[in-house]
Amino acid sequence: METERLTIIELYRKGKDQSEILKILNIPKTRRKFVYRTINRYKDTGSVSDKPRSGRPASVTTTRMRKIARGRVWRNPSRSVRKMAAELKVSRSSLHRIVKRDLGLSTFKKRKVHYLSKVMKEKRLKRSKDLIDRFAIQGLDHVLFSDEKLFTIEEAYDQQNDRILSSTASTIPEEYRYVKRVQKPYSVMVWAGISTLGRTPIVFIPTGVKINAQTYQNLVPKPIVKDLSKSMFNNEPFLFQQDGAPAHTANTTQSWLHSEIPDYISKQECPHLIRTLTL
Repeated sequence: METERLTIIELYRKGKDQSEILKILNIPKTRRKFVYRTINRYKDTGSVSDKPRSGRPASVTTTRMRKIARGRVWRNPSRSVRKMAAELKVSRSSLHRIVKRDLGLSTFKKRKVHYLSKVMKEKRLKRSKDLIDRFAIQGLDHVLFSDEKLFTIEEAYDQQNDRILSSTASTIPEEYRYVKRVQKPYSVMVWAGISTLGRTPIVFIPTGVKINAQTYQNLVPKPIVKDLSKSMFNNEPFLFQQDGAPAHTANTTQSWLHSEIPDYISKQECPHLIRTLTL
């Protein structure tokens, strides 16, 4: 850099203006300020050396410390800044500044995902392609999508994003400060199905009823789904979709659907019901 500065000043002494110096030295536009500052520094001080800096010299955020921090992050990216700062005997704020500003790194939370072995991936891919081919012919207009949901009377709470603004914690009213939970809150299980032609009646599962294969069949497929060809699909066949709950995939439920429903996605066709682990 010192040689570049001397070359710039030599051309400036010969009467070249700043734009001519940029062309002669083939300096890119991104470094245009470097030429301007070098000439201005020479005008002000008669030298190309750096001006004395104000403030206390950096004692932690040095090139050596940045190199050490980069190496430690590369070896173990899950190590926290707090632990690294303790190991290096520097303040956490200084190391955080190096990681964030100098290394350009941000922290991300680990996420839990379902384990998929190679065999599982291959089987899921095949089933997914088979379903795509199937719906390419049938379309989705005559598919009944269904699901159930458990609703409780407890307050919804997002631990990551729900926050309260206040000067101190003690000034927050109790109804806003706490999210109260009980062991067995009042709840209701609801089932419903929907298609492009409408929705089914909503089924409320009676309180205290344990959902097994027989109960599910008596509450949903037999009274609701069986006659949808007439009531929803204009006397045309339809395809019934459900998730992989044990009551849905039970052999008795699958057998009943096979004999009573025009078409359905069996448990052998669902990509997400492959659970064979090959480690």
